[in-house]
Formats: sequence, C-alpha cells, structure tokens
Amino acid sequence: MRSMLVGAAVAAAAVLSPALAQDKAEPAIPRFQVDPFWPKPLPHNWILGQVSGIAVDRFDRIWVVHRPSSLNPRERAAEQNPPEAKCCVAAPPVLVFDQSGNVVKSWGGPGQGYDWPKSEHGIFIDDNDFVWLAGNGKEDGQLLKFTMDGKLVLQIGHAGPIRGSNDTTALGSPADVAVDVAAHEVFAADGYTNRRVIVFDSETGAYKRHWGAYGNKPSDDKTPPYDPAKPASQQFGNPVHCIRIDKAGLVHVCDRTNDRLQLFRKDGTFVAEHIYEKSTRGTGSVYDMVFSPDAAQRFVYMIDGMNGEIRILSHASYEVLARFGRPGRQAGEFTALHNIAIDHQGNIFTAEVNTGQRVQKFRRLDQQD
Repeated sequence: MRSMLVGAAVAAAAVLSPALAQDKAEPAIPRFQVDPFWPKPLPHNWILGQVSGIAVDRFDRIWVVHRPSSLNPRERAAEQNPPEAKCCVAAPPVLVFDQSGNVVKSWGGPGQGYDWPKSEHGIFIDDNDFVWLAGNGKEDGQLLKFTMDGKLVLQIGHAGPIRGSNDTTALGSPADVAVDVAAHEVFAADGYTNRRVIVFDSETGAYKRHWGAYGNKPSDDKTPPYDPAKPASQQFGNPVHCIRIDKAGLVHVCDRTNDRLQLFRKDGTFVAEHIYEKSTRGTGSVYDMVFSPDAAQRFVYMIDGMNGEIRILSHASYEVLARFGRPGRQAGEFTALHNIAIDHQGNIFTAEVNTGQRVQKFRRLDQQD
C-alpha cells in the first residue's frame, strides 16, 4: 500500500519544464520533478526556521543555514521551561544533508572569537572546502570563514554601526558570497544596507576594491521605489542579493528589487544587464541563481521570490527558456522562495524564508551530456 501512495504523491507533485524541440545546435531544456520526501525528518526533535541560504559542496552534500531566532515560542515549545509540548527544538544554524536527505553534520551559533550574525543570510562552500557565511542584521558588518567542522578561520569586517557603501573596513548587512580561490579573492553582495559589490583577500581579509551598479561609485542617497515605467536606477537597490562567478570569470549580481541581473568583469567593469519580469514590484524578481553543472554551463537557473518561480535561462543569451513553480505550500510550490543550489547531477535545491521555512529538492529527469 505504501508504494502505491508514494507513487501517487510523486506523480501529483511533478513539476516539469516544457521540453525544447530536439535540435543538434540547441540542447533540450532540462526537466525536473519535485521529491516530496526530501529531506528526511530532522533528528533530535529539531525544527527549521527561515532557511536563508543553501549550497552544495564538491562531495554533493547540501548545506543550509537557517535562522533559529525566527522561530516563535510555539514552534520551540519543547524548549520552554517547563516544556509546553513534545516538539520542537530549534536546529543548529548550519545543517548538512547527504543526497538521501539525512542530516550528517551540524554546527553554528555565537562563539568566542567571532561575531555570529544577528540574522543569518547566505552560505557558500569554496573550492578549498571552506564555509563562508554572511548576515543581514542591521549591524551585521562581517563575513565569516569556517572549516567544514565549524572552526573559525577568518572574520572580515565587524559587527556594529554600518558606515556606508564606501567604507572599506566593514560591510553593510551582506547577503551573499562568492570566492575565486585562484585569485585568493572573496566577493560579497553587500547588501541589505549597503549598495555594492565589495572584494577582499580571502586569506588575509585585506580590502581590494568595490563598486556599485554599472561599475560606478556607490551612493547611499535615498532613491525612489522601483517603478517599471521610469528609467533604470543608476544605483543598486536594497538588497544586493546574490553574487555568482561563471567559468568565464564574469561576476553576476542580483539587484533584486530592480528586477535585474548585472554582469561585470572581476575588476568591476560593467558588461551587461538583463531585466526579468519588469512589472514586478514588491520584493523583486531576481533573487538568486546558479549555473548548470555541465562543462559549458549552458543553463542558468534563476529564482523569483515575489512570483514564486524558477526560471531556466540560456547562459549564452540570458533569455528565458522555461519556468516552473508558483506561490503555495504544496510540494513543488513556493512560499517566500529565497535561495537555490545545484549538485553535480543537475538536481536543484531551494530554500524558503518567512513562513516557508523549508528546503525542497527537484530531481533532474533528463539525461545530461
């Protein structure tokens, strides 16, 4: 009986992107199906708060960072004194899952020698197996670098009053991190208070450079809310929400509330911008993105939290090829979709904040080259 129920659930929860007609010059558009049984139930009576970052390491383990402080007393009823219910207890901020959805590692939280973020936001695993964390609290001005076992390696910047988008000693509620290990550089999407990209030496923490929208000097002067009928803002909006570097060395920056993706060379030279769902207001349409794992990185997977969908783009043209998902709480739907990651098989993993408070896995169904 259980096998019949499982099969029915998976079929009902299928989320597929439309296939492109077969053409020798153009690969088929990837197809995905939600796995409603991933991850497995958390151990130790744990519960997730807002999941504000997700990444995959070279071993295809899935790393998430969540916000224990976002859980309300009812959700943490087992922690009360005396306990008010059998469940639950806030999970540690950093959790690592294997491909089957089992928790295999956990750590994180305030400790000696570093400023743990007041509001966890973003996680990145670099090619040397170091774990980078950021935070978007109002006084989170730091990036943290840890070993995979949670031992501090480096703190860049410091917690405290934020001094603006041209300060070179600290950040301003950074949202995301990308690391160029060959160049020993860490790039930050900075952020929820500041409006820039900033680059540091990933080994020493020394400041290197920073830039704003279009590669210009950033300004913190107040700008009007996004209006699709008006000319594009010459400054990044808040938040500068994601940063990714492709194999060609182009730096991709999510200017979330301005509904755009801007591309730069590593030195900050502006290359191009692409607009998605231009009429979207609210929290914006360009939240996060990853590249497909094939050698040519032929596809870009972009998430849109306001519209609750995943877009599949051509990496060559940045045109939308397909999309899937919608706002909702069923398997394959999204409530406050926030982050995306991808493993070496091309499976997608997503994270949700606000009242979503979950991660989901979408299995890639088609055969890859």
